[in-house]
Amino acid sequence: MSGQKQLLAIIELGGYPNLIPLYQRLGYAVEVVNTQRKASSYLKKQQPDVIVAEYNYQTDFRDRTSNLETLCAVLQKYPEVKLLVFYPRGHSREFTEFRRQHRVWQAIEFPVTQEKVMDMLAAKQGMEPGSA
Repeated sequence: MSGQKQLLAIIELGGYPNLIPLYQRLGYAVEVVNTQRKASSYLKKQQPDVIVAEYNYQTDFRDRTSNLETLCAVLQKYPEVKLLVFYPRGHSREFTEFRRQHRVWQAIEFPVTQEKVMDMLAAKQGMEPGSA
């Protein structure tokens, strides 16, 4: 694997701008998947520096409350991987509870904008926000 930083974008529902060009401008090689299952397969082969995922609260799961529990279980093996989560305002209470139990590096409430994402990722890299 090259020395380029890796970013895994898990886009299940979307509802925000295409952020891939921003990730690339910030120096990331980007892999995009659209299911948690594909993300798990990817993580068996390589570990990115950052994962960007959406929090989807779901009451119909028997043993979990969202789409991210399985991902967080896998990430316990890789504490160096940073998880950036987008979450809907209407589920902020559930997401706060989720964060008490799972390691989330940063979170952005919808609406997600390029500026918010750039500020978070620039901070990880020690860059000034808005300088990408």
